[in-house]
Amino acid sequence: MSRPSSAGGGGGGLAGKAGGGKHGGSSSGAAAAAAAAAAAAAAAAAAAAGVSSSVAGSGSAAPASSVALPGAALQGQSAELTALFECPVCFDYVLPPILQCQAGHLVCNQCRQKLSCCPTCRGPLTPSIRNLAMEKVASTLPFPCKYASAGCLLSLHHSEKPEHEELCEFRPYSCPCPGASCKWQGSLEAVMPHLMHAHKSITTLQGEDIVFLATDINLPGAVDWVMMQSCFGHHFMLVLEKQEKYEGHQQFFAIVLLIGARKQAENFAYRLELNGHRRRLTWEATPRSIHDGVAAAIMNSDCLVFDTSIAHLFADNGNLGINVTISMC
Repeated sequence: MSRPSSAGGGGGGLAGKAGGGKHGGSSSGAAAAAAAAAAAAAAAAAAAAGVSSSVAGSGSAAPASSVALPGAALQGQSAELTALFECPVCFDYVLPPILQCQAGHLVCNQCRQKLSCCPTCRGPLTPSIRNLAMEKVASTLPFPCKYASAGCLLSLHHSEKPEHEELCEFRPYSCPCPGASCKWQGSLEAVMPHLMHAHKSITTLQGEDIVFLATDINLPGAVDWVMMQSCFGHHFMLVLEKQEKYEGHQQFFAIVLLIGARKQAENFAYRLELNGHRRRLTWEATPRSIHDGVAAAIMNSDCLVFDTSIAHLFADNGNLGINVTISMC
C-alpha cells in the first residue's frame, strides 16, 4: 500500500507502504568422463614427472624456481580442464566435495539436492560416491568467477569462490526497495531506470541537504517510507522502516543507500538528524551500497535506530522530519 507524503526543504514527497507490500547413453558417457578424468590426472602426473626427471638428471638439487614449471604448464591447460567440471544442469562448476552417480557422471551439489536421478544417464544418485581423483584435480585448478560473463576477470581456488561471489561487484543487483514484493534483478546501470518505471511513486529531491518527511508514523504494523536524493552526480535511497524487531517493541530504522558499488560508497558520508523541542538526535555513517541492502544494516543495527517513544518526541501531528545531509569524503 502506498502512503502519500511530502518532503520539506525543497518540496516533493515520499512513497510508503504498509504491511511490507510496497513498495544420453550411460556407458558412453561414463567412458568419456573416465577418460577425461584420466587425461587430467595424466597431465598433472606428466608435469610432475618432467620436474623430477630434470632434477635427477642434473645431479644436484634444483633451485626452488624450477618447481613452478608444472604450475605454468597446467595453467595453459586450465581452460580445458575446468570444462570437465561443468555441471550438466546449471552449467556452473562441480566443486569439492565431488559426488558421482554409479556410472561416474558428475553433478554439482546444489543441483544434486533437487534431483531424483542422474541427469545424464537417469541412473540412481544414491548411494553417494565420492570422486577423490577429480577432487584432487580440482584443487590444482583456478576456476573463473560465476559472474565472468558480466565482466569479472578473477579466477580463484575452489575454496575461495563462494566468498568472492557473495561480494563480487559484478553480481546482479536486486531491486533496492524494501520488502520482498519486487523480484527484479539487473545491472547497476539498469537500477535507476527500473525504479523510475516500476516504482514511480518514489520522489527524488535534488541537493546534498534535504528534509525526509515520513507521514503517518503511527500507522499500525510494519511500514516503510522511501525517497531518493540526487547530489554529486549520484543517486541515494533514503529508507525509514518501522518494524517489530522484538516482540511487543516497535522500532524505527533509518539508513541511506548509494545506488552504486561498495567502492563508490566509501567516497561519501551521510548524516541523519532529528530536531525538535530543544532536542537533537544525530547519526553519521558511510552509506551502504544497494548491493548490501537494508536488511543487513537493520540486523546489525548499523543505522539510526530509535523506538516509538523517541519518534513521538520529534514528530509533529504524526509526521516525522529527518534532515539528511550527504557529503564527500
